[in-house]
Amino acid sequence: MRARVLITEFMEASAVARLGGEFDVTYAPDLVDRPGELLAAARGVSALIVRNRTQVRGALLEHLAPAGVIGRLGVGLDNIDLAAAQRRGIRVIPAVGANARPVAEYVIATALRLLRGGFEASAEVSGGQWPRAALSGGREIGGRQLGLIGFGVIGQLVARFARALDMHVVACDPALHASDAIWPRSGVTPIALEVLLATSDVISLHLPLLPETHHLLDATRLARVKPGAILINTARGGIVDEAAVADALRSGRLGGAALDVFQTEPLPAGSPLSGAPNLILTPHIAGLTEESNLRVSQLIAERVAAALRPEAPTHAAH
Repeated sequence: MRARVLITEFMEASAVARLGGEFDVTYAPDLVDRPGELLAAARGVSALIVRNRTQVRGALLEHLAPAGVIGRLGVGLDNIDLAAAQRRGIRVIPAVGANARPVAEYVIATALRLLRGGFEASAEVSGGQWPRAALSGGREIGGRQLGLIGFGVIGQLVARFARALDMHVVACDPALHASDAIWPRSGVTPIALEVLLATSDVISLHLPLLPETHHLLDATRLARVKPGAILINTARGGIVDEAAVADALRSGRLGGAALDVFQTEPLPAGSPLSGAPNLILTPHIAGLTEESNLRVSQLIAERVAAALRPEAPTHAAH
């Protein structure tokens, strides 16, 4: 009897077909919005494949077959109860590295745009106005300091791109010791968080949402950033206090911000961020491109298939 695979969010068609050639696959990318049907469909499945919206915990996790597998079409795992999965012998497989490039490109692109400014003047220029003087005070990215909070796969790629633009890059990551070989190899300087905030022209977040990182950047810490700094968050929304970010933008303490992730998604109408100046808001798409969707889907299809084959090890791994 073939193992059953349930896919509850978007996955690239060729990867779904690849799994379908070996397993009994149910592909229902809207099932995440139908919790009752999701629970029924998940009963006894050997593999569940999700993105970030499906909350794999509680009853849903208990419905999965023990010693199965959860494939995550992305890298963040805060929507999965890892401890409970481990207790049931369920292996959790994220797509580490497969969407690093689009996220890194997003960080650099939004940093360039927010530092330079002036890209919102198309209507004025096409309407016959010429706000040249008002838009002549943009800042160059070369020679400025990029501070990375978190220095995993994505942070390291951002650093590589930034250094190619002549930025000085510093980073803090509690998981890495100051003597780690990654620092000299990458040309990045490890520093303390408070120093990073006070000295960086661009601050970019690249760490998971954990109890200890919730609201890591709150009003107190944002008050200590270098005046005019740019903040970019492609990690998880709960890491920053959104109301505090809005206040820092309105006061001018922050010179701009790009937020791709939010504490509640979709971002509710009437959010404190509404109307804040020099703010780019995108709907959790930094890691989503035509190319990365294909890479992520293919990687998870390959690894889930390998985990389900009879010769695959059955121990849980996270």
